[in-house]
Amino acid sequence: MTKIPPADQGVPTTGDAGGVDGRLPTQGGDEADGRDREDAYDVVTTPVLVIGAGAAGARVAIELAESGLEPLVVGKRDYGDAHTTWAAGGINAALGSLDPEDDWPIHAADTLNEGHHLNDPAAVELTAKHMPDRIRELDEWGMSFARTDDGKINQRYFGAQSYRRTCFVGDRTGEVMLETLIDRAQSLEIPYRENVMITRLLSNGTRVDGAVGFDMETGEGLLFRTNHVVLAAGGFSAAYRRHSSRDDENNGDAQALALEAGARLLDTEFVQFHPTGMVGERYGDEWDGRLVTEAVRGEGGRLYNNEGERFMEQYSPDQMELDARDVVARAIAQEVREGRGTEHGGVYLDISHRDPEYISERLPTMVERFGDLGVDITEEPMEVGPTAHYTMGGVDIDFQTGETGVDGLYAVGEAVAGVHGANRLGGNSLAETVTIGKLVGEHVSEQITADDHAPSITDGQRALAEREFAALADLTASDGDVTPETLLEDLGEILWNHAGILRDEAGLREGLDRLADLRARTTDLRVDGDRTSRSFEYAVDLSMSLIVAEVLLRTALERTESRGAHYRTDCPETVPDWRQNLIVVADESGLSIQRRGVAEPSEPVREALKEGYELDYHHLE
Repeated sequence: MTKIPPADQGVPTTGDAGGVDGRLPTQGGDEADGRDREDAYDVVTTPVLVIGAGAAGARVAIELAESGLEPLVVGKRDYGDAHTTWAAGGINAALGSLDPEDDWPIHAADTLNEGHHLNDPAAVELTAKHMPDRIRELDEWGMSFARTDDGKINQRYFGAQSYRRTCFVGDRTGEVMLETLIDRAQSLEIPYRENVMITRLLSNGTRVDGAVGFDMETGEGLLFRTNHVVLAAGGFSAAYRRHSSRDDENNGDAQALALEAGARLLDTEFVQFHPTGMVGERYGDEWDGRLVTEAVRGEGGRLYNNEGERFMEQYSPDQMELDARDVVARAIAQEVREGRGTEHGGVYLDISHRDPEYISERLPTMVERFGDLGVDITEEPMEVGPTAHYTMGGVDIDFQTGETGVDGLYAVGEAVAGVHGANRLGGNSLAETVTIGKLVGEHVSEQITADDHAPSITDGQRALAEREFAALADLTASDGDVTPETLLEDLGEILWNHAGILRDEAGLREGLDRLADLRARTTDLRVDGDRTSRSFEYAVDLSMSLIVAEVLLRTALERTESRGAHYRTDCPETVPDWRQNLIVVADESGLSIQRRGVAEPSEPVREALKEGYELDYHHLE
């Protein structure tokens, strides 16, 4: 593991030898070094360890189980309480229920256009091609999709899609989908451990041999011995001040663990800011930034500024509120910047022109949530603003296999990069989890040998694990003056102010300087409680988020153009020569950033791109 430079050395410029460290400094000096480091821990053996229990992890585990294996799934929350439940609006598949002319190459073309052609075309085509079968599979497993009058799976408009392609269950699609997957996993008796946090992968940089973590309820140390680890632990949008995740998930665990283990990160500069997160005092801090599903706009919701103007008429007269998420988010940001926003930095989203019964049928969760807060969305507008929602960047993988380049380590879901390019097409995140999840599960099952069912522990692996347990003990003993919650809040402000919707070189460099200052403050960290405390959990979250924050800032500084969700006010044009992915590698000298060209799509997708299919928003009027 490489170390960051001391605070007085400053922060290297982008592309120079930087640093990345997943461990926070602790206090104690000689006294801490001399104390008893013994730490009881439990050893768990499994042929495959799946880290993350959302849709992606569940689908991998189901495929493994159906191949006759018994993987172990671990998650930081109770079973079924994963971030997938927050994906409300729908899941894409070219079924053609309402628009028979839709087909997978058009779905792929829409995805590439939305991703500004930085996507991995093979990953996009695998997702688009397999999604109709995955929808039918979910339907067979009991997922209660909305239906048309003639019994077909219903589909709605979503932003930047040429046809009605988004299958849905009201505005609870992700929640119902995860319930369906977990029911399937439980019917297969797949082992699962709740409330487990993984803090390090056992790796020599070329091979993974297990993982180390702890039970968040008991504090017990856990050593997972396995030859195959699948990372499905989500993204890193919660590192931002305003975000649509809960504060204790999507902290960058998967990306930090992978980078530490020797894997590469890809496209980390691309963070999607969903146009409509909840803002305003009447919602309270608990709901600040929480998602107002795109389904509101998909069902005809309209955006207005504080002067009552439907401002998307000026920014996107053809696609209006259903233009790409980056376009709508920047339009809102511009309205706020020019003084036409609300006092809370937002705008108004109104669907009250639709029939109340229709709204209640299609958007029941939104009606209930806002009703609990004293807002009747069937009669009055919601106050919304952009919120950090999804990270297109992540671990660099082979999408046919999930392989990361580190033997035995695989990744899937929002943990990875490639399907979405520079900006994600709404409805594609759930699609990726089940399509690529199945493929990764198939591949991993083919790699299992007899030796993988009861892997032994070497002295070296045990020593590495015990060093990690000692580091966790040191972290628990931190007794300075600053809490991890305070530092996480400050980190969120740094990213929001310096790597937000609108970026420039000066701001990104200042963000790196402020990040170095914040990292120096971790030497005065105070953890209140043992390994079962929220304080300790936040301290571990902080160690993960600091890694991805630096990588994000450096790649955003490196990309001197605007493309998709990455908008540089000092480099506002999209530059053809910048149609390259940025790859981040950590080695003994620190962080390095490399470039890689993008492949071309297949002939059917090139034909669909040439046809220029496009959403006609005014079908909704």
